[in-house]
Amino acid sequence: MSTSTKTILALCTVAFLAACGAKKEPEVVYIEDVVSEEPVYTGKYK
Repeated sequence: MSTSTKTILALCTVAFLAACGAKKEPEVVYIEDVVSEEPVYTGKYK
């Protein structure tokens, strides 16, 4: 193989490893549960 082919292959390998080997930080997702209030006795039905 020629020198230019080896150089291009080496650069492609480095680029591939850099793209796939990057550590991704996990995304933190906060989920708030909506707490509904209990029904209040109004005395409507007696």
